Amino acid sequence: MIRQFELLERVKAYDPNADEAGINAAYVFAMKMHGSQKRASGDPYFSHPIEVAGILTAYRVDSATIETALLHDTIEDTPASLADIQSHFGEDVAQLVDGVTKLTRIEFQSDRDKQAENFRKLVLAMSEDIRVLLVKLADRLHNMRTLHYIKKEEKRRRIALETMEIYAPLAERIGMQEIKTELEDLAFEQLNPEARRAVVKRLETLRALGGELVPKIIEEVSGVLAEGGIEAEVSGREKTPYSIWRKMQKYDVGFEQLSDIMAFRIIVASTEDCYKVLGVAHNAYRVVPGRFKDYISMPKPNGYQSLHTGVFGPHNQRIELQVRTAEMHDIAEFGVAAHWNYKQGGVASDGKQYRWLRELLDILEHAADPEEVLEHSKMEMFQDQVFCFTPRGDLINLPRRATPVDFAYAVHSEVGDHCVGAKINGKMMPLRTELKNGDQVEVVTSKAQSPNPTWERFVVTGKARARIRRFVRLKEREEYAKLGQSILKRCFKEADYSLTDKGVNGVLKKFDVGAIEDLYVEVGLGNLTGRAVLEAIYPRAKRKAENDDDGTVIPLTKARSGRGAKGGGGVPIHGLIPGMAMHFAGCCHALPGDRIVGIVTTGRGVTVHTIDCDTLRDYGDQPERWLDLSWDKDEAANELHVGRVYVTVANSPGSLGDLSTMIAKNEGNISNLKIVNRTIDFFDMLIDIEVRDVKHLTDIIAALRASPSVNSIDRAKG
Repeated sequence: MIRQFELLERVKAYDPNADEAGINAAYVFAMKMHGSQKRASGDPYFSHPIEVAGILTAYRVDSATIETALLHDTIEDTPASLADIQSHFGEDVAQLVDGVTKLTRIEFQSDRDKQAENFRKLVLAMSEDIRVLLVKLADRLHNMRTLHYIKKEEKRRRIALETMEIYAPLAERIGMQEIKTELEDLAFEQLNPEARRAVVKRLETLRALGGELVPKIIEEVSGVLAEGGIEAEVSGREKTPYSIWRKMQKYDVGFEQLSDIMAFRIIVASTEDCYKVLGVAHNAYRVVPGRFKDYISMPKPNGYQSLHTGVFGPHNQRIELQVRTAEMHDIAEFGVAAHWNYKQGGVASDGKQYRWLRELLDILEHAADPEEVLEHSKMEMFQDQVFCFTPRGDLINLPRRATPVDFAYAVHSEVGDHCVGAKINGKMMPLRTELKNGDQVEVVTSKAQSPNPTWERFVVTGKARARIRRFVRLKEREEYAKLGQSILKRCFKEADYSLTDKGVNGVLKKFDVGAIEDLYVEVGLGNLTGRAVLEAIYPRAKRKAENDDDGTVIPLTKARSGRGAKGGGGVPIHGLIPGMAMHFAGCCHALPGDRIVGIVTTGRGVTVHTIDCDTLRDYGDQPERWLDLSWDKDEAANELHVGRVYVTVANSPGSLGDLSTMIAKNEGNISNLKIVNRTIDFFDMLIDIEVRDVKHLTDIIAALRASPSVNSIDRAKG
């Protein structure tokens, strides 16, 4: 355990003007409060906040942050109150301790909803003052170092998983690279111990064969640079087992094929020297193809700058060279702490200056529920980066597989909402096109445009998906409200009553809704019946025998397979209950050849779905409603059925003619066509085609894919 004077010496080594009295007071206060408390290891509990403070001294944080580290568990685990902290140590330290305490109280549990809600709180807390996150990361690091003392394996794995999913990505985002790599490796040891042991064993074998290989490589590389007239400081290290394992998984390569098991840092005086080192190294050693990355001209979102290149170095070893200036190295080592300017008695800069943090806050604003927050936030934090440019040359960092829609939302939410098209490197391209490093993207907008629900199929950023889903929710609510109002009007009219706002207002409390529109939505969703609302407003209304079903019910004896069906038989399906009404679900458009099931619904009979229809998830816990159905192949052969496809065609003369001609040539017939999205260069359409079976539809899709007018085509789902 670090002693009091040792902690002070560490702080004063980088900050001679540190608040010595405040740090001493915090040390003594925390020691008294924790008293005889013990950790799982059996050590005095106070050893933990001392070690957390010690970790933070390596990052040259201010006195208030050190005091917060010493006090961070006092409110949660001791009789001390926030008022006590404020009276002894001032408002700044009290706010920091309170922020860290809130994060401690919301440690993630196994319950998914709790985890998601807690992550929402974490983002809000760290957005107020990034120093809260610094303390929390140091706290988590020390807890991970002592995780093996916890006896329950399930608890160790839970803590390791949340460390890997939440804390390590957050550490990377603020540039705390050393903390990030250690957190990952410690979590890796718990989550996949066998894989880690295998990598460690290979590293030990490599060391045994290479002997003093690292010093030899450093000596030779230093000599090569000196001959090239470059003064540089060269150091080397092995990558962590987790880093090595992740690259093996990502690139699907063996241990021997990795070029960066050993990384060597070359520190030079200027940016110009960085590129000189690159020239000398590439002249002296063979380059490993595809391993060069320039993070100086295109820094990472956390400010990291360096040149990375892989070479077959001394002794023909595959090594990675990382070339940077001393200033770049400080940022790489210390992250946010390297350029975080604290003033005596002042507070840290606002955490909202970080673009990635603003993105997370934007997700908080537009996501429907905590579960969505967690999903979209992980999308923001986990994926590798693609660097694209606006026409003015501004750099936009995006995840891999990002599209122009993701780019538009990254520029500004309003740009994304009104996006109608995009030029990539000067050429109009579909909005679902995947962007590549270096692409210049110009977004075409229109005030008349609104987010298209189909965009959610291909966007990859959390911000874009959250905004699209929000728009879809609002539109759905609007449609359900209209439907609910229509249902009520019809119900009241049939009962010879009038539907008035005054009457509806009088029963809002009974149905636990806050506004008339909310009631309409509930009726539209089917959570309330029109009859229930009628009888609530007019209790003496006589009940009439009526069918409350708003869908179309087709008697089995008269049912056909779809519009335009030919032949005189009934529906060619086995497994239906005799006399029960049925209809085909509009979400999946089942065709002969598809595996099908039936869902029994009160008032609607049987709804036929394909076995892979997403809607079936809603009935997973209701097996009593499922019917096992199959097609009567002999009768089905004489019937026509409606298959639906989603097509993107070029907006050029003759495109629709080519499309319809191709369908006709393949013995299909268009029964319905709807344009769901249009841009300057492309139309997205839903087309209903009368076909005999799945094979017939597949043949038509294959023929259309070969047409130059068709950009893409797939069978529609949903």
